[in-house]
Amino acid sequence: MRASATAQRSYALTYPDRAATSLPRLDLTTLTLEFQAPDLETFPMLALAREAGEKGGTYPCAYNAANEVAVAAFLAGRLPFLGIADVVADALARVDGSPAFDLDQLIEADRTARALADERLAVA
Repeated sequence: MRASATAQRSYALTYPDRAATSLPRLDLTTLTLEFQAPDLETFPMLALAREAGEKGGTYPCAYNAANEVAVAAFLAGRLPFLGIADVVADALARVDGSPAFDLDQLIEADRTARALADERLAVA
């Protein structure tokens, strides 16, 4: 049985409970959306993610691994927020990014990127 529109709208905000709301149902066909090119200088992680995706191979895996290490360091107070991109960029510049042909190679690419990110953090 499908939940009512009201329950669907509020469910994300009140999970795991369901609360009623008086808001009208969202109709995306009535919206006018305007998009602009992303500001890659203000959001360097977007540029790095795009670059990793375009290079392919294990670069996206390395991006993710280095990002997780850098974000953990930020959350622990060991790295300023704006330093995250520097750690990730350094790791991406130092990995080989070669294609992975099995899971073990992906795991190794992840391990290598994490080690490089940790190394950069130790220097910073």
